[in-house]
Amino acid sequence: MQKEIIISGFGGQGVLFAGQVIAYAAMDMGQEVTWIPSYGPEMRGGTANCTVVIADEEIGSPLVKHPPYVIALNLPSLDKYEPIMQAGGYLVVNQSMINHVPQRDDIHVILVPANEIAEQIGDKKLTNMVTVGALLAAIPEIPLEALEAALKGHLPQRHQHLLPKNYEALRRGYQAAKAQLAVAA
Repeated sequence: MQKEIIISGFGGQGVLFAGQVIAYAAMDMGQEVTWIPSYGPEMRGGTANCTVVIADEEIGSPLVKHPPYVIALNLPSLDKYEPIMQAGGYLVVNQSMINHVPQRDDIHVILVPANEIAEQIGDKKLTNMVTVGALLAAIPEIPLEALEAALKGHLPQRHQHLLPKNYEALRRGYQAAKAQLAVAA
């Protein structure tokens, strides 16, 4: 089993943190993991993405040319990664920031109003966790509970009070994606 994930958006959307949490969850489950961040010099407002590779054996290369799993938090990310995705892959789209539907019909598209869900929970910074929850609906090898445990285990003590809202964001994204995947099946 090998899962290759790209998370992409603007700096400040929690792209790198989202990738780290997925990597920690897999690592804590005993999987092999690579995490490669990439961001422009602008940081906040510039482009940012990260690549996470998870496997049950040694990872040959951390580079991903045709990702089977992508989270696109903004339109430039969708435009960049949709064309190169692997056929049959899963694309999680933050429809709060993207004004058109992906064009490919050979991938599974999960549309999540992530910003609105995060704002309903009470913190717009949770958009990343909403989309991570949605992605997990397509990756049964990483249970939601493993991600919650990774957050609890790796979030600095000063941020532990944010755990309940992060858990809610994960669950809301997961439920939104599960409902779409069930309809599509």
